[in-house]
Amino acid sequence: MSKGSPGPTPGFLVWRLANKWRVAVDRAVAPLGLTHAQYSLVASLYGMQLAGERPSQRRLADHTGLEALYVSKLARALESAGLIERTRDPRDPRAVQLALTERGGAVTRQAITVVQQLLQQLLEPIGGLDAPRVRAFTDELTTLLDAPLVPSAPNDENTQGTTP
Repeated sequence: MSKGSPGPTPGFLVWRLANKWRVAVDRAVAPLGLTHAQYSLVASLYGMQLAGERPSQRRLADHTGLEALYVSKLARALESAGLIERTRDPRDPRAVQLALTERGGAVTRQAITVVQQLLQQLLEPIGGLDAPRVRAFTDELTTLLDAPLVPSAPNDENTQGTTP
């Protein structure tokens, strides 16, 4: 006989933490005129520019894990807000390169500061941003993100006879 539910699954906890983080970042960057998704885009673009890169929308989509079509939509909104510039890649006229405007760089630096403070708050219970435990946690998350994940179809023989 069971002593009760086995507790939340790792997948459920990852989903809850991702939602908690998204909501917190949305609230934190809203005063700067950004959403969490827009922040992810401009902060990634900022880091790539610091490394000397002027990425295409496709490259930025791959970097952030966002769908290319969604990155295009976000980029258009950020361009309308005067935060990024979209230009044709001289080497590939089909590709669009992105760069932060001067204003976009200033807003992004402010947003990064706000989100870093939020991240410190989130990680405080396990030692804070620079703790060995957090570095190990980051390594584990990286391992999980690097692992291929291909869902099986509902009629797949590997899933028959199992309960979700």
